[in-house]
Amino acid sequence: MLHDPSHIPQKPVEQEIVLSGFEKDILRRLGSEIASISSLLVHREKARLWQKMNDLHQERPMVWINEIPWHEMNVNDELTLQTNHPWARDLEQTLRRTIYQWKHLPCDMVINDYLDCPIVYHTTDFGILEDVDTVFTDDKNEIYSRHFNVQIKEPEDIEKIKLPKITYLKKATQYSLDAMIDLFSGIIPVKKVGQTHIWYTPWDFLIRWWGIEEAMMDLYMRPEMVHAAYEKMVDAWMHELDQFEAQNLLSLDCNNTRIGSGGYGYSSHLPGPDFKPDYVRPINMWGCSNAQIFSSVSPEMHWEFALEHDLRWLKRFGLIYYGCCEPLDFKADILKRIPNLRKVSVSPWVNTEKAVEGFSNKYVLSRKPSPAIFIDWDATEARKQLSDFKDAAEGCNVEFIMKDISTVKYQPQKLWEWADIAMRLVNE
Repeated sequence: MLHDPSHIPQKPVEQEIVLSGFEKDILRRLGSEIASISSLLVHREKARLWQKMNDLHQERPMVWINEIPWHEMNVNDELTLQTNHPWARDLEQTLRRTIYQWKHLPCDMVINDYLDCPIVYHTTDFGILEDVDTVFTDDKNEIYSRHFNVQIKEPEDIEKIKLPKITYLKKATQYSLDAMIDLFSGIIPVKKVGQTHIWYTPWDFLIRWWGIEEAMMDLYMRPEMVHAAYEKMVDAWMHELDQFEAQNLLSLDCNNTRIGSGGYGYSSHLPGPDFKPDYVRPINMWGCSNAQIFSSVSPEMHWEFALEHDLRWLKRFGLIYYGCCEPLDFKADILKRIPNLRKVSVSPWVNTEKAVEGFSNKYVLSRKPSPAIFIDWDATEARKQLSDFKDAAEGCNVEFIMKDISTVKYQPQKLWEWADIAMRLVNE
């Protein structure tokens, strides 16, 4: 994720990456395993199926799992990190998680026959941090309860929101690239990759600074203040995107990049006919948005206080994914006003029949089965939930995305079994 409202990103130190022989051996072994897995022809077939679905010519529903509670998943030390250098540990974690997911819960995941070397940059972010009280039930879990203390109370407080500045750290990027090439030369290719899909969700930030009840009341009590604050947020994201584009830091996401809250972005409609390989623009990419806090807000207010503003952002992209956890079954009419809308989130809280009727086969239905199934695991019920939606959405383009998994109660086999159930179902 590009942004984290809990802290202002610290500028990375630009220095050469020096690893021990032991660390190099570990990373090379993992890289060799990735190379072996990625050589399998099944990845080309999975990529083809994702593209067919995103092009609205689905052959079967697609399945993917993300937002995994990794702290509960370790089996036989498969996820235990052995390196010490911070850069090496980040890379080792990525490689180990990729291998683990392929081994135990692959579903329709696609593994590249190269390794990404992300560019290094710094953003000053939006100039304001969440002020939050937290309660943990598991100190190893990244998901926990939060109470947000209000920081935007009056119109003048909107000025706390600042326009971010992007700084490309060329030396740090080159150090990382050099280290990866040294590690994996002769094992697997390495490609430098810029900023891909951007998670654009202004309301997710505003409610952390405004307060949930306060923001909902102000939609009615102080609408002009809400409009002003939201417009400032759109300005901030647009200003940041302008810098990514001007500095040529964007990369394509019509590949096995996660799009919005859904699956992969493979599509024959991107990057588009006017694409220049050495200069990626937003029109060559996927855009997204959501307003999760608007679950109970009317379609008219959803349009006025979110979507109408969001169009400034969404119009810049080639294809659009909309939604996350909010139920959108009764908002099809306003969503259809989004240019190039292609995928819509279908959360566990929608009316399935209404969602299918509203969006039909003209969009991809990004179905999110409820992760609550892992609390009191019932394999029969898990299959029924998937099967019921599959039957109801017959003739539609569907992806099943299991996400937001807070816990499997330290029993990772539950998630392995769900993956097996889902794949057997979609292949029937």
